[in-house]
Amino acid sequence: MSEPSGAAEWLVLAEEVLDLAAKAGASQAEVVIQADNAALTRFANSEIHQNVAESNARLSLRYVHGQQIGVAATGRFDPAALKTLAETAGAIARNVEPNSDFVSLPGPGPRPIHDLPGAFSAATAEATPELRAEGARAVIAQADAAGVTAYGSFATTTETITVANSLGVRASGARTWSQLITVSMGPGGGTGYAESAAVDATTIDAGALGREASERARATANAVGVEPGDYPVVLDTYAVVDVLDMLGYLGFSALAVQEGRSFVEIGKRVGSELVTIRDDGTDPAGLPMAFDYEGVEKRRVDLLTRGICTGVVYDSQTAAHDGVHSTGHGLPAPNSYGPFPLNMVMEAGTASRDELIAGMGRGLLVTRFHYTNPVHPKLAIVTGMTRDGTFLVEDGKIVGPVKNLRYTQSYLEALAGISAVGRERRCLKGFLGGVVVPAVRIDGWTFTGATEH
Repeated sequence: MSEPSGAAEWLVLAEEVLDLAAKAGASQAEVVIQADNAALTRFANSEIHQNVAESNARLSLRYVHGQQIGVAATGRFDPAALKTLAETAGAIARNVEPNSDFVSLPGPGPRPIHDLPGAFSAATAEATPELRAEGARAVIAQADAAGVTAYGSFATTTETITVANSLGVRASGARTWSQLITVSMGPGGGTGYAESAAVDATTIDAGALGREASERARATANAVGVEPGDYPVVLDTYAVVDVLDMLGYLGFSALAVQEGRSFVEIGKRVGSELVTIRDDGTDPAGLPMAFDYEGVEKRRVDLLTRGICTGVVYDSQTAAHDGVHSTGHGLPAPNSYGPFPLNMVMEAGTASRDELIAGMGRGLLVTRFHYTNPVHPKLAIVTGMTRDGTFLVEDGKIVGPVKNLRYTQSYLEALAGISAVGRERRCLKGFLGGVVVPAVRIDGWTFTGATEH
């Protein structure tokens, strides 16, 4: 059987697999098909050195036998392979312990799910190697002008997701995303980083990203050490993404709340009044999604409103536990994470970048974090390091680069200490989805150690 090429054909294939699952004895079944067309142009030492493209399709069957659930997947779509898939998923289901938390797969929503106009860009879907090469050249030109060396990649992806289940859910749609990442390396150990993500690859300003990374690489040369301790900080957007992603992972999931490991208590203040965060798959500022991997339409969820906990995201299983409706945040099965906010958006503030920095007496400007890991989930204490641009600020002005620092910090305390929010935001790729964030100023951040380089 040849691979389907459109949403209607993927749905026909899903129907066939649901029928096979029913014949194999499933009480309920769900098919998720993910088809990707992805391309990537890499550059290193200020030269393009690789262009790759791949097309993948994966069909996953969730086979329900009472409260026993088996999941099997395949990349083959011939009749024999699909029959084997159904039999394998059924055998797994009959040999696993029942999931006492499982109630049912979701049923169809009250209205048909339509494609989001802002989720798909023909320019990205049809992007050529030449388009990505032009982006890489623009980055490299900025690096050459600054006397530094550029590294990075420019990716373009079209993703088609199809979900069908035995209760009548039918959803299929395509979305696109693109991402340009660059790191510049300069004399004196200087490094600079820049990144952007967008639905439409042609809206990414590669030259501006190249200039940003190159200037940062020059500015971070010959960094000096500073003593660890508590400092006020300005976190650039690349660092703020890590804060939101980690909070999403640790706390904004209904499963984390149900298991007693989340910091979220509805109505409790955990952040500054300047902090409002939501998850919104329809927001065109990010990387929109119309529905989740259970075929449930995505709903906007207000997570923090002026610093107060106002919501968490649900999939079908966690929603059944609390007697509510899924918010459309299910991940592909099998899934130990529970629901996850894939489209987080933080509201912008009013401060310019210069005003954020000018508000500090003596503090640090942090470009991004790296190697971050949770230490205490309930308190959202995280450890990590700074990277690719950490600067000392005195009397509201940048005075020079400093060597990277290690930190151990409660991200909740950081939220509470936000004293200014930037008015400009960026769309960036997060842990599992797109994140829209501004830069922020925080009154205190605990740095626990210094690095040699």
